[in-house]
Amino acid sequence: MTTLPAATPARKPASGAQQKLLAFASLIVLLVFFSVASPNFLQTSNMLAILQATSVNGVLAIAATLVIITGGIDLSVGTLMTFCAVMAGVILTNAGLPLPFGIVGAIAAGAVCGTISGTLVAKMKIPPFIATLGMMLILKGLSLIISGTKPIYFNDTPGFSQISTGSLIGKIIPSVPVPNGVLILFVLALVIGYVLNRTVLGRYCFALGSNEEAVRLSGVNTDAWKIAIYALAGSICGIAGLIIASRLNSAQPALGLGYELDAIAAVVIGGTSLAGGRGSILGTMIGALIMAVLLNGLRVMSVAQEWQTVVTGGIIIAAVYADMLRRRRAAS
Repeated sequence: MTTLPAATPARKPASGAQQKLLAFASLIVLLVFFSVASPNFLQTSNMLAILQATSVNGVLAIAATLVIITGGIDLSVGTLMTFCAVMAGVILTNAGLPLPFGIVGAIAAGAVCGTISGTLVAKMKIPPFIATLGMMLILKGLSLIISGTKPIYFNDTPGFSQISTGSLIGKIIPSVPVPNGVLILFVLALVIGYVLNRTVLGRYCFALGSNEEAVRLSGVNTDAWKIAIYALAGSICGIAGLIIASRLNSAQPALGLGYELDAIAAVVIGGTSLAGGRGSILGTMIGALIMAVLLNGLRVMSVAQEWQTVVTGGIIIAAVYADMLRRRRAAS
């Protein structure tokens, strides 16, 4: 029976807690700033819009967190989300199968694609950046080919739109119409948080990012665990595909590019190290909320789209630089 090396670093160092606290404080500052800058920001409809936007980026960020903690990167999460949405459209609209088949099909498609990416990285030793970049382009092309370059609409699939825009909580408490997409995000965050902190897969996830060679020398099949983590991340992208397709009531085959940047930014802002070995789902959730609040606030203030993109790029650079500084302090 194999065990993790005794030297495996702790998963929750003080610097990680400080980063989450700093990120949460930044979120509060943004909320206060935009509330003062625009009277429309705190309206209930706008708060729900922020939560809806977070539901998609947050789910993708959770998937990206798993991979980044192992010391890898996944540039395909956005196009994989789109591919899974298209697969759901093919199953439900083109084939006319019942809703559960579309849900399972989308998640299974994500898991298969994640398994392929994990195999490229673990078995073929292709750098994660290149492997997932190639997968991103492949999935973009397949989405366009399978859909015939046209959106697939779910008008004839009863209940599909309720996956994201319905409100199970609202039926129980009418005064709290939280969309189902947001509920799915928080339930998923709790589940994956438990997996990371209380299961063998979670322990190996951190161990691979901390010192993969030491884990391998202890007799652990690191390739199998890495593939399993990529597969889990892929299945989570399938859930994101269902959420966004449900919200739009269609599978848009040209959608997806750019989502990976917002997801990675949310992960890094939340304190997950790009070097691997450290991170948390709580931090990622705070990071996803920061990204959603920031972009929504800029739109409410009528800031041009191109400047919103500039701000997003600046945030990614700043977050990565902050991560580098944290690692230098930890090493000294």
